[in-house]
Amino acid sequence: MILNSNSITPIYMQIAEWLETEIINETITSDEKIYSQYQLAEMFNINPATAAKGINILADENVLYKKRGLGMFVATDAREIILKKRKSTKLHDMVHELVKEAIQLQVSKEELVNMIQQMHVKIKGEEQ
Repeated sequence: MILNSNSITPIYMQIAEWLETEIINETITSDEKIYSQYQLAEMFNINPATAAKGINILADENVLYKKRGLGMFVATDAREIILKKRKSTKLHDMVHELVKEAIQLQVSKEELVNMIQQMHVKIKGEEQ
């Protein structure tokens, strides 16, 4: 992953989102140790304090837990926590904007649902 320093999303949030994606994709699994703030800082060429801030966001959300002297680990239910959060915030916001745009463009509900279904099939097919 490449961090976008021009993004309106702060670097520490991009780090947190990247770690979330790694957990969702099961690249990092439950009870597995995650990268330290220093490893992340080296990987992304950022300040360790910025990396720590991203890690701490996930710890505050109970996605990660600390083992004293050993580092941060992925919580058992981390994937479910992240999926629930992203569905209720990010996906909800995206659908809201999509429906607003569809209404402005006078796209019927049936047309919009059909477009979504077709895109779902297309993208699902490309992933396999």
